[in-house]
Amino acid sequence: MQEPKIKFDHVTKVFQTRSQSILAVKDYSMEIAAGEFVSILGPSGCGKSTLIRMLDGIIDTTEGDIFIDGQKVNYAKKKMPQSILRKMGFIFQQPNMLPWFTVRENIALPLRVFDLKGPEWEKRVDELLELVGLTEYAKAYPAEISGGMLQRAGVIRAMVHDPEILLMDEPFGALDELTREQMNMELLDIWTRTKKTIIFITHNIEEAVLLSSRVYVMGTHPGRLVEIVDLDLPRPRTLSMITQPKFIQYREKLEGCIGEIDLSKIK
Repeated sequence: MQEPKIKFDHVTKVFQTRSQSILAVKDYSMEIAAGEFVSILGPSGCGKSTLIRMLDGIIDTTEGDIFIDGQKVNYAKKKMPQSILRKMGFIFQQPNMLPWFTVRENIALPLRVFDLKGPEWEKRVDELLELVGLTEYAKAYPAEISGGMLQRAGVIRAMVHDPEILLMDEPFGALDELTREQMNMELLDIWTRTKKTIIFITHNIEEAVLLSSRVYVMGTHPGRLVEIVDLDLPRPRTLSMITQPKFIQYREKLEGCIGEIDLSKIK
């Protein structure tokens, strides 16, 4: 049996404040194969972002272990090796572009971080700009382009150092509905071409069904895994699927999971 690309093994995270301990994530387990596109779905405060930040080494686990390609990556405050960091690209809800850099310079920033130089990397920047239709805006500054363009730039910036894993923390949540739908379809096109392993965090049920092969549903108080839903929908996915009976069945199933979570808060 092939080793999972990413594995969470009974992971718990407790945050300590001056006055109390906050149990953010409790006993979370998950396995993702190479090239899979999975979503983590749940309401605000369920620990979705905490999982991602433990995976990329921003914060430590309290209990349990996290593995990438079989290698343990939660180092208990020890610096994560560059060889592991290079396997990951992070896409935020806000694109967080440096305003004094051009679009091209912003996209190339990870190449500086990982000291990747040479014509092949410059060519990669150009190819990614072309992939998302930003070639003619390469010399523009962030203030000169639209929000959708900025988010496209954020996606390819995370890909420029050729990571194997993309970690996406509600990347399109700040966009209007039309632009969000467009970005979802562009993301699926990028995933189809590159076969990166993607973890996509969202609280949007329709988005999770449209994009993913599997959805991990989280509950709150504490953050925990309450359901795993495999999505047997054909690819390539299209927006027209949203009205199809099977899509609606999955959406309603996930709505039921979220509804149960919300009800559980009522004591």
